[in-house]
Amino acid sequence: MSRILFAALAASLTLTAAAVAADAPGVTATEIKVGATFPFSGPASSLGNAGKGLIAYVNQVNDRGGINGRKVNLITYDDAYSPPKAVEHTRKLIESDEVSFMFGQLGTPSNSATIKYITGKKVPDTFITTGATKFTDSKDYPLTTTALPSYDTEGKIYAKYFRAQLPNAKVGVLYQNDDLGKDFVVAMKAVYKDEYASKVVAMAYEVADPTVDSQVVNLRASAPDALLIAGTPKFAAQALRKMNEMGWKPLTLVNFVAASIGNTFAPVGLDKVTGVVTAGFQKDPTDPKWKDDQGVKEFIAFFNKYLPGADLADQNYMYGYQQGMILEQLIKQSSSDLSRENIVKQSKSFKDFVLPTVLPGIKVNTTPEVNQAYTQMQMQRWNGKSWDQFGEVMRAD
Repeated sequence: MSRILFAALAASLTLTAAAVAADAPGVTATEIKVGATFPFSGPASSLGNAGKGLIAYVNQVNDRGGINGRKVNLITYDDAYSPPKAVEHTRKLIESDEVSFMFGQLGTPSNSATIKYITGKKVPDTFITTGATKFTDSKDYPLTTTALPSYDTEGKIYAKYFRAQLPNAKVGVLYQNDDLGKDFVVAMKAVYKDEYASKVVAMAYEVADPTVDSQVVNLRASAPDALLIAGTPKFAAQALRKMNEMGWKPLTLVNFVAASIGNTFAPVGLDKVTGVVTAGFQKDPTDPKWKDDQGVKEFIAFFNKYLPGADLADQNYMYGYQQGMILEQLIKQSSSDLSRENIVKQSKSFKDFVLPTVLPGIKVNTTPEVNQAYTQMQMQRWNGKSWDQFGEVMRAD
């Protein structure tokens, strides 16, 4: 190769690298900045443990030397499940901290408040922790991917289960009065159709409410046979505790987000919520059935090292761990091109990615049209000590 040709090639590569770097805020030769907000305090603080699990996983990644030679600088702030705080912190992450992209920020209210701003700034909004159905519209939110099954999908699964088990029953729905809870109500209406008015009684609560006792009492009077709780752990635990005090034992379904052994069931009494059903997608590390499972063994070793003193029964930590693996894969797939454009492209290019701690048969697949990491769930029933899975793995379609 002639010196002139070599020089021209070197100059071209330099210009290409410079162009990529210019379109890659938050990226240096040794670091990539990633931003997120979590409710580490406030009415949904137990969900903030998902953020702690993600932070711990990133610490493990950095202890191993990072990804493709770069350490991950994960910058997180506490939004206390407050939309105004989420907006304030998100602006800081993008404008002051200059993160490369957002990842995994948790909460339907927080994401609802920030997504237009993030999209307007053309920042990748990757694998957000909400199942709000509106975020699955890839046309309206072209920079977004989600990391929970949509609440619409989950709600329809539950409605069909009620219809199959108790076709003539009246069903109560206790729901959080925001996009999280409302999506479940819309899903129930879609399944029950003309019978919704006569067979479903829905009562809302606000995240600022001290308790949901009055709603539970009213629902028992209206719908004694079946109940769906669609909210967050604090209020799900209150509802289950009140039901136990009243001796009310309907067929009870709890949405995945609230079906935490550590944060919801344990405060009530593990034996007192026997028979509660949910749909899930990850293994329970406290369940003896997984004691020889390699993925669970690796998680427990990680947990003991990076989350000492935390509650192994809290599913939020494992969820955060899985989010960490998705973040790692996203950066690996992006390789040397960490432009925001490529981050978005790669977030929508996961192909049969299997996380070692998800239930068998569940895979992460994303495309430009399908922006959900999880489109499969498995029904499971609490037996007083662990989850019993039943039925087939179900798909969103």
